Amino acid sequence: MTEADISDEARRVLREAGLTDYESRAYLSLLKRGVMTAGEVSEHGGIPYSKVYETLNSLEKKGWVEVKRERPSRYYPKSPSEALEAARLRLEDMVSEWKRLVLGELQPLYERRELREKPDIWILRGEFGIIAKLQEMLSAVKTELMVAAPDFARVFIAASVPALKHLQDAGIEVSAMVTRAWDAEKIADIGEVRVRDTMFGGGVIVDAKEALLFLGEDKPTLVIWSNHTGLVKFARDYFQYLWDSAQAVQ
Repeated sequence: MTEADISDEARRVLREAGLTDYESRAYLSLLKRGVMTAGEVSEHGGIPYSKVYETLNSLEKKGWVEVKRERPSRYYPKSPSEALEAARLRLEDMVSEWKRLVLGELQPLYERRELREKPDIWILRGEFGIIAKLQEMLSAVKTELMVAAPDFARVFIAASVPALKHLQDAGIEVSAMVTRAWDAEKIADIGEVRVRDTMFGGGVIVDAKEALLFLGEDKPTLVIWSNHTGLVKFARDYFQYLWDSAQAVQ
């Protein structure tokens, strides 16, 4: 295996896993040749000697290499699966720390300045961004959740079924309306579920305070989040109108 044997996708994953260009070169060189000294890593990885120790020390801290400290020290690559697991755990720790700081320090600033009183309307793009916003909304539910899920919104709602079941278990009133294209019986335990033949668009309404709306027919052509009082009330009233004529799932 040479560095040229590595696909662009694999290089991208190494970058996204937190490795710099020098760190990727060093790790790939170790995978190819096995145990090496820092000087050999510098030579075969194309890394300036002045940077190689810094690079290898960083790889050790990140869990991608092991070091046998002798004269000279020798460096071993950890298995990619073990290194990737270390990267996952490190990322989870980082996210936990981000959450602690953001919610503990920044959220109070936001709320003290009463920014929440200003209604917002956002247009959301990208599957990951939409699912992330939906998960944020579900984590904030206090009393009531309304879900209208046409077939084209399946990918977004299905990703949240475990969270919906948790809300039901926590005593929150969950009302879910789906089209007949869904296997409604499989989600009957998330709350009260009803079925309609068709729906033009759909959405999620949390505590009558914020709504995530999916507009379209065969696919979501527009996804909107809003906490605008009038828009959320309209969405809730329309949901109730459709709900009253939908068929209950036994």
